[in-house]
Amino acid sequence: MDKLYPIGIQTFEIIRKEGYCYVDKTALIYQLVKSGRYYFLSRPRRFGKSLLISTLEAYFRGKKELFAGLAIEQLEQEWTEYPVLHLDLNARLYENTSSLTAILNQHLEQWEAIYGEEKKDRAPEERFAYLIEKICRTTGRPVVILVDEYDKPLLQAIGNRDLQNEYRERLKAFYGVMKSKDAYIRFALLTGVTKFSKISVFSDLNNLTDISIDNEYATICGITEEELYTIFHEDIRLLGQKNGMDEDETKQKLKEWYDGYHFSARCPDMYNPFSLLSTFKGKAIDSYWFETGTPTFLIRLLKQGKYDLYALCHEQVSKDMLGDLDNTGSNPLPILYQSGYLTLKGYNREFGTYALDFPNREVAEGFNRHLLLDYAQIPLGNPTFQIQNFVLEIRRGDIDAFLRRLQSFFADTPYELVRDLELHYQNVLFIVFKLLGFYVQAEYHTSQGRIDLVLTTDSYIYVMEFKLEGTAEEALQQIEDKRYALPFATDTRKLYKVGINFNNSLRNIEKWLVKV
Repeated sequence: MDKLYPIGIQTFEIIRKEGYCYVDKTALIYQLVKSGRYYFLSRPRRFGKSLLISTLEAYFRGKKELFAGLAIEQLEQEWTEYPVLHLDLNARLYENTSSLTAILNQHLEQWEAIYGEEKKDRAPEERFAYLIEKICRTTGRPVVILVDEYDKPLLQAIGNRDLQNEYRERLKAFYGVMKSKDAYIRFALLTGVTKFSKISVFSDLNNLTDISIDNEYATICGITEEELYTIFHEDIRLLGQKNGMDEDETKQKLKEWYDGYHFSARCPDMYNPFSLLSTFKGKAIDSYWFETGTPTFLIRLLKQGKYDLYALCHEQVSKDMLGDLDNTGSNPLPILYQSGYLTLKGYNREFGTYALDFPNREVAEGFNRHLLLDYAQIPLGNPTFQIQNFVLEIRRGDIDAFLRRLQSFFADTPYELVRDLELHYQNVLFIVFKLLGFYVQAEYHTSQGRIDLVLTTDSYIYVMEFKLEGTAEEALQQIEDKRYALPFATDTRKLYKVGINFNNSLRNIEKWLVKV
């Protein structure tokens, strides 16, 4: 019988009873519940947050039989059953405060139906406070509170500041109850994609321990390489067999496409669980996680903020900045990081700053394809077709065809971009060369308005210099003067030196010169 993969199944009980594969995180869960009481965890979508919540619910309900054979079976001796209040804010479209109030009341009514005594005439936070105390007094056990996707209403309202403020105030009052009723609560975990650190949501619940970037719990969601190679060894073999790859090639492909997430300074490489399981089920490497949600809003933020895309992968950010979603208009990096499109790629211990970059090929390629549609004038509106042709032209040494195609990307540049033409040129070039880098070797550099590029294939080397309001001759001369081609002096491949000039009045590439 084929292995069962829990794709789209987030209920721990179903996974265990129906024989779906499960990556055992219960040792970390045991450590979590025994070492503290109030936690917050942010992780990208489809990274296992809901399954973590469901596993905790089963544990606190004392369902020992579901944990047979898992690490926690040997660790936990008591298996005490607690009343659990599970609030899931994920499956709802939040159009206004009434829709938020409605979902809160819906959960409250369900809990009241179990524990008795409805208080429909009270505000949601009053009903919540009353319930927590009543349940504890009635059952003789403190309450466990698990909140899944606490930030869903806030995320849906990004871009509408007034509505978001209303959501913040409503949620602040509701979540704040947990601090005032501390004496009646055994454990609480709130999860979400984002951490709204400097706003009012958690100001009344300041006893939460944020483990989002904690080394100790960095692997509580997602799949480590050790887990991948141990649990899915046969799956890797079958995937390779199906696609004509040996085991080492298959492992390298999985790493290139789905690995690379880091959630703390010393976090090991983490694989995307949704993409891995989808790959093993479908026996094909593909863009699974990325295709389940398009980054339309994030791309709009980048464009509206006139953001230099080169800085996405070259800025150093502090821990505080990673959690600051108040300034998404001027700095989109926090939400790009928290949404999973960027991840931690380095840590400077001296200054306490982190380097960010795309985690892997699935995310980088998918995100940049969407960027290209928004930033460039794509003939046929098909970035995949255009990049494919770019690659073929580079591989056969047809630099003129390559540059004519690039020229078409700047055709009809909107007049509103005239004041930001240099940034627009740089952003389009960054996207194109980032995408080309998946098929040929591409090194792209920019500094104080200067752009230079090196592309290499099996047969050709291209050293390019771009000028703005200069001349193609000056660009070519700079390649000579700065000796950009020197590292390839003894290389047997054919080398092209290419000088390219952008002209503001044309809003496009004016001229290029090629020297062999």
